[in-house]
Amino acid sequence: MLVGIIPIMLIKQGILRSFEEQSITQRGSLVQNQCISLAEELVRSGYLQGNTSEVAEMELSQLAGLYNGRIVIVNSGFRIIKDTYGLDENKLIISEELLKCFQGSRTMRYDEASEFIEMTIPLENDEDQVEGVLVISTPTNDIQESRSALSHKVLLLQIGMAALVFLAALYTSKLLIRPFGKVTQSLDEMTGGFLEEDISIPDYTETQLLSEAYNRMLKRLRVLEDSRQEFVSNVSHELKTPITSMKVLADSLISQDDVPVELYKEFMTDIGEEIDRENKIINDLLSLVKLDKKAADLHIEDKNINELLDQIIKRLKPIADKKKVELVMENFKPVVAQVDETKLSLALSNLVENAIKYNKDEGWVHVSLNVDHKYFYVKVEDSGIGIPEESQEHIFERFYRVDKSHSREIGGTGLGLAITRSAVLMHRGAIKVYSKLGEGTTFTVRIPLIHAE
Repeated sequence: MLVGIIPIMLIKQGILRSFEEQSITQRGSLVQNQCISLAEELVRSGYLQGNTSEVAEMELSQLAGLYNGRIVIVNSGFRIIKDTYGLDENKLIISEELLKCFQGSRTMRYDEASEFIEMTIPLENDEDQVEGVLVISTPTNDIQESRSALSHKVLLLQIGMAALVFLAALYTSKLLIRPFGKVTQSLDEMTGGFLEEDISIPDYTETQLLSEAYNRMLKRLRVLEDSRQEFVSNVSHELKTPITSMKVLADSLISQDDVPVELYKEFMTDIGEEIDRENKIINDLLSLVKLDKKAADLHIEDKNINELLDQIIKRLKPIADKKKVELVMENFKPVVAQVDETKLSLALSNLVENAIKYNKDEGWVHVSLNVDHKYFYVKVEDSGIGIPEESQEHIFERFYRVDKSHSREIGGTGLGLAITRSAVLMHRGAIKVYSKLGEGTTFTVRIPLIHAE
């Protein structure tokens, strides 16, 4: 609408201004041309020298009456010798226009505020000498009235064109936004939070790009939804399994009248182990939920990483000794970094503990710490059972297990590496795995020395 209406308003002002300027110019030219014969008669009759001329007087009167104006004759001494209004005769007058006119130049000035035109015409003799000046003032009321009438007509035309522009803008806007309406309709047709099919709206480049971006987002949402459903299913299964085992053991005890003490203790021991397993799953889930929160929950502080790893090794040393696994720590340089001690300790503990649990008897686990100008690096190597190549891209997924039966034997929940990865990412770090089945596994963790918000 603005694109259509603003030019119409500018055109209106241009038309009125052009009409006014053209009318003023034409009026001035017409009056000046009619005054030429009067000027010749005034010079020829010696009117400036005091001679009377009926012809000159008649022409003065007719010209003044024709344009409802005022004519003043000024001699070479800048004295008014004739004023058709009879107001300023014998008075002296001087102005810039008079001076120019005595130099032989005609002038015309339009006073827009007072609405009149003032012109000067030199009175020259046969020798081209200026003997006086003819000053003509004529009002422009009729021009202003014509301008007002034209403005009214243009206004009516402007209103009509504005109405057409409004209707055209309304129709065009509906036409232009129709493809975006398809996007809205597609979003409204979402079932269960997700659209069943991708959308494609190639009407405009913008809508095509929008639909492509939406489809990409939709695919990510579908992946997240599948992951969420799988996670809920896995959580339900993992929590239900120990409960089912405890239920079976308890029912077995209840169904027997005279249960031997040895069997009773064995079953109660098994129930206690299932309770411990359930408790570990719940604790790991709680840890994962905490790590899923925003990085704003990090409690960053300067921490000596060497001491942190020493504490982890000391805590896990009894487990390694029990499995006869050699646990070795190697420090290359002292490292101080900005980290959340609790979350990083949990992540590194999971790596070292997994290296011990999934190792061979009388195997080894080497933990090393190194640093450069920007990052510190923790490497956990083991001589364990290794990870199949096809499973390596999935090991950081929640509840994923390479060997479910073996994991259950050693008490794994399938959440340890997911927790580790979340903690590393919260520190703006990276974790990678290198493994070969039957030959061992190496995890490398890279963490920035300075935490960036």
